[in-house]
Amino acid sequence: MEISDELLCLFSADVTAEDDRYIVEVPRREVETGAIEAGGTYRVALISADIDGEADESTDTETPPDQPQPPVEPGETRYVEIEDIGKQGDGIARVERGYVIIVPGADIGERVKIEVTEVKSNFAVGEIIDEDI
Repeated sequence: MEISDELLCLFSADVTAEDDRYIVEVPRREVETGAIEAGGTYRVALISADIDGEADESTDTETPPDQPQPPVEPGETRYVEIEDIGKQGDGIARVERGYVIIVPGADIGERVKIEVTEVKSNFAVGEIIDEDI
């Protein structure tokens, strides 16, 4: 299955019936993290939990199955642009769906090659492996 780069968030939800309509509830964390805004209009894609006749199996990650999976993996190499500096002076880059990668030693405006060293549900840490990009 191909997933668009325009994907803002990904979550599991039940469809419930209410009077003459059906409702898919968006988890509060998607609005609180800034992935989407309350009152906004979005395209919605629905994917069956039963893919190719097989039940959806959970993987061993730190992200619960009802939350979107991080778009990076430990050991992955990426080129990122530093958009901001965090409270502790580390560079901040954003990738797919606004996912944050913290890059110690990087400055705003730098484009660096990093290796992802740590991945959490809402951020990752990357180590600079090449500054001359």
